[in-house]
Amino acid sequence: MNHNMIKFISTAIIALSVSMSVSGQSDALRAKQIHAKALTVDTHVDTPMALLNEGFDVGQRNEAPRSRVDFVRMKEGGLDAIFFAAFTGQRERTAENTEEAYKRAHQMIDSTWAVCKKYSHLAEVATNSADAERLKTLGKRAIYIGMENGFPLGTDIRRVKEFYDRGVRYITLSHSRNNDICDSSTDAAGPEHNGLSQFGEEVVAEMNRLGIMVDVSHISDKAFYDVIKRSKAPVIASHSSVRAIARHPRNMTDDMIKALAKNGGVIQICLLDDYVKDPDTTTVRYRKMQELRKIYNAEFESMTDEEKTAFRQKWRETGEKYPKDLPTVADLVDHIDHVKNLVGIDYVGIGSDFDGGGGLADCEDVSRFPNITREMVKRGYTEEEILKVWGGNFFRVFMEVEELAKK
Repeated sequence: MNHNMIKFISTAIIALSVSMSVSGQSDALRAKQIHAKALTVDTHVDTPMALLNEGFDVGQRNEAPRSRVDFVRMKEGGLDAIFFAAFTGQRERTAENTEEAYKRAHQMIDSTWAVCKKYSHLAEVATNSADAERLKTLGKRAIYIGMENGFPLGTDIRRVKEFYDRGVRYITLSHSRNNDICDSSTDAAGPEHNGLSQFGEEVVAEMNRLGIMVDVSHISDKAFYDVIKRSKAPVIASHSSVRAIARHPRNMTDDMIKALAKNGGVIQICLLDDYVKDPDTTTVRYRKMQELRKIYNAEFESMTDEEKTAFRQKWRETGEKYPKDLPTVADLVDHIDHVKNLVGIDYVGIGSDFDGGGGLADCEDVSRFPNITREMVKRGYTEEEILKVWGGNFFRVFMEVEELAKK
């Protein structure tokens, strides 16, 4: 090879490297600009549980895995709005257990209001769809309140309005087991109501009347279709992913996603590992965690506070002793791609389930959310599409639910 040819090849390689470097920098800058422009919302975190723990301060920067959400890291991650979910696990439906869940839900709501008052320069409780944009212009975080599991309602329809008046703007109808509203997607006993119960139908109608979004995450497939049939307003899946990619019963099938889109609703893709990617069932970690999960499902809600604390510590220690290869942001965006290709970009968003199990290898807390935007830019998503995923789609649904309630 002559000198001129070597010089030509060297020059070409240098030019290509520079071009690739500039392109990478360009994508990173573009992602940063788009992320800053977006009205971003994470529609499901379980941080209110942490608010009840002594020593946790949501107004200060914390570190994962103790907590994945605080007001400081929300700002770092360009997260404008979030739904704090008042979560209550499903226990036997006795009057005593229902009352305990009712009181605990109120405690978490009280705590959410209290920390927003304490850190009013950083965040405010938001109660309507317009609040997010208003608070973004003020440089504050919009903290919405959701309720995960309708168990605290018992069979008292008046409690729907009571929780609405406290600021609750969506209710996840059930959780891991069946309740008086509907069947769960994961109850080992199987279906009890064959979908929505009669009381569940009343709850959906009352939520429509008041302007509370109906959340179909966690409910059985049959209950989902019952909700689609009964709800006059579009519905949300606040933290669910795609079953065609990760075959968990908590995820949504393609037919369900199509029905959700026809309803005008939105699926908020979850960052919990098993909902993003099928787990490796051959590992020691999988076996150990399954053993703990069985204990959780059977006994956790009947444990004392001290026993719950000890169990959570055991869960953390087991996870640290047997670390898992977590899915990545790229795996997460595969779910967004799937929904986009199946029904269009207008029906997908993000609901992390942080502080309730969510977390990826390269997105372990809310401060790392820009990584998702970078991945979408890398895949050729337009600015308009990214703005829709990060909040446009969800707030469209939120506004439609509000408008229907006004009529």
